[in-house]
Amino acid sequence: MAYAYDDQNIFAKILRGEIPNNTVIETTHTLAFHDIQPQAPVHVLVIPKGPYVTYDHFAAEASDEEIVDFTRTLAKVCKMQRVEADNADGYRLISNAGAHGVQDVPHLHVHVLGGRRMGRMVEPA
Repeated sequence: MAYAYDDQNIFAKILRGEIPNNTVIETTHTLAFHDIQPQAPVHVLVIPKGPYVTYDHFAAEASDEEIVDFTRTLAKVCKMQRVEADNADGYRLISNAGAHGVQDVPHLHVHVLGGRRMGRMVEPA
């Protein structure tokens, strides 16, 4: 499947420094920052720096180095935000993909949500 990446999406602009963000951590291949419209006491977005649209696109085409960096950065964010399941009450990771997944920005992003009970995963349609 071909993934069409829009380099004018808001996360691409953040990565280019055209739009400011409140950075939590930045690594070689990953940027994590606070969501500007938080849905929980902890709400951090974690994005790869590469032009990936969805998680399946990233998993299929990213280098091993990018995948490891992204995954390890997610773990660091959980620890930094004190929501890791080992020492706190846990968290939720959400990555929306495509129209049915209600993806708003066509750049892979994972929401790290914590600090309160999240409720059920999906409400009935």
